[in-house]
Amino acid sequence: MAGQPLGREELAGFLSVLQLSDSASPSGRYTLSYGLETMAQSGRLATPSDPATLSALLRDQVRLAVGPSEGVALACGHRATTGPDSLDLELVTRADQRLTAVKLSREARETSSRTGRALLRAAIPVFGAGALTTFASEIASRRSPGNHAVVLGVLSACLGVPRLQSVAGELFAFAAGWVAAAVRLAVTDHRTAQAVLYDVRDDLAAAANSAADNDIPDISSCAPLLDVMAMQHEETELRLFAS
Repeated sequence: MAGQPLGREELAGFLSVLQLSDSASPSGRYTLSYGLETMAQSGRLATPSDPATLSALLRDQVRLAVGPSEGVALACGHRATTGPDSLDLELVTRADQRLTAVKLSREARETSSRTGRALLRAAIPVFGAGALTTFASEIASRRSPGNHAVVLGVLSACLGVPRLQSVAGELFAFAAGWVAAAVRLAVTDHRTAQAVLYDVRDDLAAAANSAADNDIPDISSCAPLLDVMAMQHEETELRLFAS
């Protein structure tokens, strides 16, 4: 039996999640390996890697780093946006600054800000929301760093995407980009990458549920190995990825 059909606004919100989490979104995140490149270069990942190892690594990164940091910061940016033209600047700026503070490597901070600004440049002409323009002014004046997750939270709220769906979409986009980087680094193949994505879907859902209702003091990250890999990546001479 068919379920209750989604209303027009709910379906539009779902389609917006698909659009914003699509790899074709022009934010430049396809240039990020999230520490995987250094791990592969250092020999910590076999070629090809055991799917269980990849799943465990991705699961820990979602649970301990991306969910509590980007996920919560996105939720705060979403919560600060009470309408397409209404933005709580104090809340969104504090969340943005806190997210930058928990990113220990210079490379992680710079790529997060760069992709956030790229998302803004693409989104403002397309969606035209006043809240986005207001936030862009704060970023241009250097009062706010402009992290990708926070920009995406504001944009998602402007488009009427529910907060939990926004966080879930971002965490899935991260996971999809992560396994895509693993394929490009030849530590896995496309079929195994899809198996890894399927394997961690419950973890993505749990991380999204945990992050969606958290607030600025909860923005945190604890992934020491990946932080060290990111720091080492800055010093490598040959790099396929920006991080």
